[in-house]
Amino acid sequence: MRLVPAAALLCTLALGACVVRRGPPSPAGYPETTSLLGQPLYAPELPLERRQQLEAEWRQAYDGYARDTDDADAIIWLGRRTAYLGRYRDAVGVFTEGIHKHPRDARMYRHRGHRWITLREFGNAVRDLEHAALLMRARPDEVEPDGQPNARGVPLTTLHGNVWYHLGLAYYLRGEWARALAAFRNSLIVARNDDSRVASSDWIYMTLRRMGRHDEAARVLEPIRPDMEIVENNAYHRRLLMYKGLLPPDSLLAPGGQDAVTLATQGYGVGNWLLVNGKREEAEEIFWRVTTAENWAPFGYIAAEADLRRIGRARR
Repeated sequence: MRLVPAAALLCTLALGACVVRRGPPSPAGYPETTSLLGQPLYAPELPLERRQQLEAEWRQAYDGYARDTDDADAIIWLGRRTAYLGRYRDAVGVFTEGIHKHPRDARMYRHRGHRWITLREFGNAVRDLEHAALLMRARPDEVEPDGQPNARGVPLTTLHGNVWYHLGLAYYLRGEWARALAAFRNSLIVARNDDSRVASSDWIYMTLRRMGRHDEAARVLEPIRPDMEIVENNAYHRRLLMYKGLLPPDSLLAPGGQDAVTLATQGYGVGNWLLVNGKREEAEEIFWRVTTAENWAPFGYIAAEADLRRIGRARR
């Protein structure tokens, strides 16, 4: 067992190394990444109480890592807890260390691929997630523990489902609709509950609409019901109900105490629905609204950026 010196987190991606120190990572004075629209993106400021909670969880993850720096689960939790503090590049560094130590563990590539998406590096995300899909063929599916538990405290996603889902997202953000569709359909096949089904179904619907396959998209909505058992993916469920005409679009845009992730998710769904129905100016307005939020990590925020960039390119 190798103990790590005490102090903050420093990762060198070029060397594939991560030197982990005892203090939780603080917001850096440099951007984590650049938006798809060319703006620097810094680690978001967190409310004091929330930050203290996340820092305490990071210390617990560090302690587990320090007890055995080769333990795969400890590396994964340290990377996840680092990302929750908004230090996404440091998290990538932690998962890179995990890949060096456990090159056959699909989970390392799955989690690093997720954070490449956050950092808007979709090519890296595709490479990692495609490799994860190859590695997981030799591994039975398993429930993934939640880093931020839902209201019931019951994890709802699996390794296979998350690999296919995030791979579909990476393709979607690159505008590779056919590949995105195949990956999202795979995520739907392995879905074990209504939460996973509505998340996959929503992206399948949006992808089919982008491909002009409107009849197929309509069939995706057939099994969607208002009384589905949804624990955490209410935003995707509401988007699907909106596509069916059971909820007005405006109802998804009202804040009503909803968190930033929910607002970005629902807002992007409305903007995308307007776009595929030929209302580009209204869609663009919604996309700009989504990208004014302080939290730039939600997938809806990133997708809104991607569409704004496509709209800008189409005009040139």
